[in-house]
Amino acid sequence: MYYPQLQTVADTVAFHAARQPDQVAIICEDRHISYGALHAESNRVARALRAAGFARGARVGYLGKESEHYYEIFFACAKSETVLVPINWRLTASEIDHILRDSGTEILFVEHELLPTALEAQTTLPRLRLVIDLDGTGAIGSGLRAWTAGQPAGHVAPATGSEDPIVQLYTSGTTGLPKGVVLAQRSFFKIRDGLAGQGLDWLDWQPGDVSLIGIPGFHVAGIWWAMQGFSAGVPNVSLRTFRSKDALRAIRELRVTTTLVVPAMLHMLLGEPRLGPDDFASLRKVAYGGSPISESLLRQCLDVLGCELTQLYGLTESGNAAVCLPPRDHVIGSPLLRAAGRPLPGVQVQVVDASGASIAPGMVGEICIRTPAVMIEYWGLPGVTADTLVDGWLRTGDAGTLDAEGYLFISDRIKDTVIVAGENVYPAEVENALCKHPAVAEAAVIGVPDERWGEAVRAFVALRAGFDATPRQLMLFLKGNIADFKIPTRYDFVPSVPRNPSGKVLRRVLRDACWAHMERHVN
Repeated sequence: MYYPQLQTVADTVAFHAARQPDQVAIICEDRHISYGALHAESNRVARALRAAGFARGARVGYLGKESEHYYEIFFACAKSETVLVPINWRLTASEIDHILRDSGTEILFVEHELLPTALEAQTTLPRLRLVIDLDGTGAIGSGLRAWTAGQPAGHVAPATGSEDPIVQLYTSGTTGLPKGVVLAQRSFFKIRDGLAGQGLDWLDWQPGDVSLIGIPGFHVAGIWWAMQGFSAGVPNVSLRTFRSKDALRAIRELRVTTTLVVPAMLHMLLGEPRLGPDDFASLRKVAYGGSPISESLLRQCLDVLGCELTQLYGLTESGNAAVCLPPRDHVIGSPLLRAAGRPLPGVQVQVVDASGASIAPGMVGEICIRTPAVMIEYWGLPGVTADTLVDGWLRTGDAGTLDAEGYLFISDRIKDTVIVAGENVYPAEVENALCKHPAVAEAAVIGVPDERWGEAVRAFVALRAGFDATPRQLMLFLKGNIADFKIPTRYDFVPSVPRNPSGKVLRRVLRDACWAHMERHVN
């Protein structure tokens, strides 16, 4: 099911509300929201945003778990010509404060349990004019409904197009501060158009499909996948948070046919006790990405899920998917199982050396991507944007090779990124937090292989003379300063961390020792 006339987020919900108003758009817990209701409620939110004086381009924050209200606000931003800033609710108060401050968010929708964090941030953020408690003191979304009460539900037609910004997503930064990636409306449609234009079924939608949004919407993969389902006009199952038992129940009871997840989610799903022969019977296609997948897990998925598998590789900056390993290449024993895949239609990939020159197949270099879904910019960072977007190419910071048939193999990371269950962690951020402990003289943080999470965070810590600390003390110190998924799970106490003559930490020396037994230096 492909509707080429849909090229903006606002047009999508309006089209399906007119075409099939009673079709279920979102299922969240026991609530079923139709396309007609989603269109009407997002119109009310859009009108309320305009009535409150939020102008075109204003940043609209969302701090909460998954629910139908997140997508109502997303569509409302498209209709009111504002830009959504989704915030990972697992972050600490200081991390949330940075995103609100950096983005210049003017209004924040927040779930009730996170309201104290939002109100505290508001006291020091003059641009944050309004905080809306989504839930009030009652049911989920009651506060949002109270705020939009009295607003008409009629159609709102924005004066925006495919090149206008729609969402600003924050990624961890190499210097410890997250950067805001601004994506245009086209980021959610161009890959879809390319696949349909070539008649490829690598990612396709069929009548009767039910989509599970496995990845949260504050990640590009989550919101991108949701938009693919909305564009096709199918029901979309939104989990408040991903718990494998809830996901399994949703797949079984709601007859989910397709989903996008990260490998750690697949590991948890397949680890559920007492799996039955019919638990995955409804699945037609599972897409996975966000981090590399181990060959052992991939083999287990092929054996147990009984459906087609599609691997996606991309970045927030690329607008999500750029490279795909389609179902036909998922053959046990094939060397292609180690590949990320081939470029999606309309996407080009090259591997370059340190000077930026393209290199021959089989040689390792930095992976660069040219895609019509690429980001507009890093918000407020023109220099970093210029260094990342070079002559139309996105420099990914990943290292890999292309073979003679154009398959991309990822072998390492040039940037010091650790990916824990699909969440990006940058060592500098963790090191900066560790060094605030009075006993820590210096620290170096790396990612190491982990069977369940893909990678885990490991810290090498040098203590100050006369001071002492235990791993538990350091873990407790970090808790509340950085998000839990960034906290190292192992601590090695060393006399000093390795540095080059200019004083730069040589994380590579530490990584090489921990990854020597692995074929790839990503997991």
